[in-house]
Amino acid sequence: MIVRTLSDLKGTKGDVRTPSWSSQRFLHHEDGMGFTMTDTTVEAGMDQVIWYKHHLEACYVIEGEGTIEDLATGTVHALAPGTLYALNDHDRHRLRARTRMRLVCAFNPALTGGEVHDADGAYRAR
Repeated sequence: MIVRTLSDLKGTKGDVRTPSWSSQRFLHHEDGMGFTMTDTTVEAGMDQVIWYKHHLEACYVIEGEGTIEDLATGTVHALAPGTLYALNDHDRHRLRARTRMRLVCAFNPALTGGEVHDADGAYRAR
């Protein structure tokens, strides 16, 4: 059984912070669950193109408002508490936060620890 709290993650490889977002990663590849679960905060005003070439991601918005744009189609979806979006086809997208947003996210395959976005928006190890 794995039991972790947000305070357990502080200062570990599961505590990843950038100027525009932070991600507290509760599970990693080494935990053997096959996915990563995060508590992610996106700061108001963030506008970033993201493309998970090697991961699928699902996010559930629990606080804040913004939009997600499918860059292949130009379709823009509003994000607000109670909204889930799933990037089920390695969808290249633009995430915009109108207000500070908090999301619970799941990644498959699991992250190894410390990943941040590269120039394409894909994850790379730090």
